[in-house]
Amino acid sequence: MGLRRSCLLWPVLGRFLMRKTVIRTMTVVLLTCAVAAAQAPAGTRPDPASTNDASQLTIPSGTKVPLALKQSVSTKNARDGDAVYAVTTFPVVINDRIVIPAGTYVQGRISSVKRGGHVKGRAEVLMHFSTLIYPSGYTVVLPGAVENVPGAEKTSMKDEEGTIRQDSQTGEKAKTVATAAGTGALIGGLSNGAKGGLIGAGVGGAVGTAIGLFTRGNDVRMEAGTTLEMVIQREVPIDAARIPR
Repeated sequence: MGLRRSCLLWPVLGRFLMRKTVIRTMTVVLLTCAVAAAQAPAGTRPDPASTNDASQLTIPSGTKVPLALKQSVSTKNARDGDAVYAVTTFPVVINDRIVIPAGTYVQGRISSVKRGGHVKGRAEVLMHFSTLIYPSGYTVVLPGAVENVPGAEKTSMKDEEGTIRQDSQTGEKAKTVATAAGTGALIGGLSNGAKGGLIGAGVGGAVGTAIGLFTRGNDVRMEAGTTLEMVIQREVPIDAARIPR
């Protein structure tokens, strides 16, 4: 009877010993892997921070981007809120990596429009850019302002905000008055001598002044293709994986 009971216990005891052996083996393997990982050189282990850095690029504040307008803009018919479309004409490179390729679309809006006055006040237009659209369709929001308008004639930058202003016409209006006065003097002199010349000059001058009063100053007008320089006003993070190398 005792021998039979012993024979029945042997399978149970075998399974128990086998289970302990498996557990002990797994423990040894796990400890070995942990020690090997701890002893591995730092350069062979992935650094989460560097991985994140590699996938993120930053366009610094103050970066200048050359643009060309895709449509004309004029203070004669532009309104606050009108859309402005442009395209980059040259790639922007930072740390040997193109962050804004040529051909990237740029979208913005007109913030303020002012037409030239009859007596004083020059035409002005203020626009801000807000969106980059890469050729792949990747879109980035940014704050951009006009820094310079090398492609626009008879215009200049009024302030750091990016207001484009028509050049002064004071000389042109003075020339109009002088021309009208001279013409009046010539006609008066021919008809009534010196006295007529003086009267004609006065009349001509008055006519020239009236022309200046009733004529608006020139509008700011930038045709499609006019080159601008946009400045990015704060740092802009971009996803490096979305930008082709």
